[in-house]
Amino acid sequence: MATAHEKRLAPLKTPTSLSEAATRDISAALTTLLADVFALYIKTKNFHWHVSGPHFRDYHLMLDEQSAEILAMTDLIAERARKIGGTTLRSVGQIARESRVLDNDAEFVDPLDMLAELRDDNNDLVGRMREVHDLCDEHNDVATASLLENWIDESEKRVWFLFESSRRGNV
Repeated sequence: MATAHEKRLAPLKTPTSLSEAATRDISAALTTLLADVFALYIKTKNFHWHVSGPHFRDYHLMLDEQSAEILAMTDLIAERARKIGGTTLRSVGQIARESRVLDNDAEFVDPLDMLAELRDDNNDLVGRMREVHDLCDEHNDVATASLLENWIDESEKRVWFLFESSRRGNV
């Protein structure tokens, strides 16, 4: 006989060929990754809205493009967690609790510091995605691993653009 908890979760029990451990571990990792992606999206938009200086237009447009790319990942990450039989984020509070991306609420941030901070955040995200990819490999979840490979490539491109845009002088 099913417990009350099992009955409550039954409608969310999506069929999957992955093991129960794979579903639990990968959906939890994707949920934490999703919290990081939402936090990075907000931080990128913050800097997009508040950038100033002689390169305003270039930085403003680049950060707008990057934030759109980051936001596009969110639904795919959440739906993948659900597709494999897990659950995902339910609130802004959960994002705040689970995200590993540090906020920047400073009144003013130098534009080059913005780019450097986002470069490092995106690079950290790449490392976290590689960890989730390794977890997927352990559980033979090739579909999630494939998605992660594309997101890693996109994130590495953001790192590259942020790095090149923040170079000082001819160095």
